Amino acid sequence: MSSETAQQGGQTPPVKQPGWPMFFCPMSQIQDREVARIIKECRQESFWYRALPLSLGSMLVTQGLISKGIFSASPRFGPFPKMAIAGVLGYAIGKMSYMGECRKKFQKMGIAPNCPQKKRKCPHTCKECKAKSGSNEREGSSPSAT
Repeated sequence: MSSETAQQGGQTPPVKQPGWPMFFCPMSQIQDREVARIIKECRQESFWYRALPLSLGSMLVTQGLISKGIFSASPRFGPFPKMAIAGVLGYAIGKMSYMGECRKKFQKMGIAPNCPQKKRKCPHTCKECKAKSGSNEREGSSPSAT
């Protein structure tokens, strides 16, 4: 009954355009490619400039400490477990230390990654975006009939 009164009151549900996803912007595909490029760039740079050097460096320092007798080698496996742990920790610290640089790259583009408070919107003011965002706002404010 409540749906009948809503339709009689002159409120019509918004018309959905076929082929349009709920949050589609024609310019967002370009932005998505840029985001993918930045993510790939961040992964490569964090590996080559931070993770690999820190991993190798920590393994060399650990080997040096074992050879000087500060750390003791395992009687069964030798120095390898401690070197492996040092390598993994160096890799993880190197990857995490590059997160700030990646965040700066995203902020330069105008996107705050992993931020639930800010939703990514279409930065362009094309007619399709304005029309679609207007219909999405109306969809959210209209009462739903169950």
